[in-house]
Amino acid sequence: MDPIPQEASSQMQKVLELLKHDLATIRTGRAVPSLVENIVINAYAGSAKLKVIELATVAATDTQTLVITPFDHATIHEIEKGIQEANIGVSPVIDSTLIRITLPPLSTERRQELIHLMRQKLENGKILLRQSRQDAMNNLKKNASLSEDELRRLEKEVQAVTDKFMASVETLGKQKEEELLQI
Repeated sequence: MDPIPQEASSQMQKVLELLKHDLATIRTGRAVPSLVENIVINAYAGSAKLKVIELATVAATDTQTLVITPFDHATIHEIEKGIQEANIGVSPVIDSTLIRITLPPLSTERRQELIHLMRQKLENGKILLRQSRQDAMNNLKKNASLSEDELRRLEKEVQAVTDKFMASVETLGKQKEEELLQI
């Protein structure tokens, strides 16, 4: 593979990873640690901004409950406050040395809202992929040493890479939508 299509492919892979991470934060009907792991907390009286996963272990004890066990008990109230401020639709409750989050079942209306949010995130991912494709195409056109045939071949290569990543985004979307629609 030539350098420009290869560079486009690596950029698109980064976009796909970012999109996977972003989709993991959308709540489905099940309790999953990724729902709260990456929430940024103002820890130690605001002197440090750390993610929940850096301050505690997060585990799903059943399909509706997450348990957060802080490494340092002094941060328990800061973690609780940070989760509340993240506005993800959950209410953390302190239970002695840990925090419990019980997820209420999703209503049909809420599921539709989450599907709409997921589709917006997917569309943003597709836009980033198209921008990567456009950057690669512009780089190809700037390269004066390429013949017309070589240019067309490389443009087709970049388009094939783009199509592969677009298909991956569609697959991710279908999987997430199935998770959201499960009762």
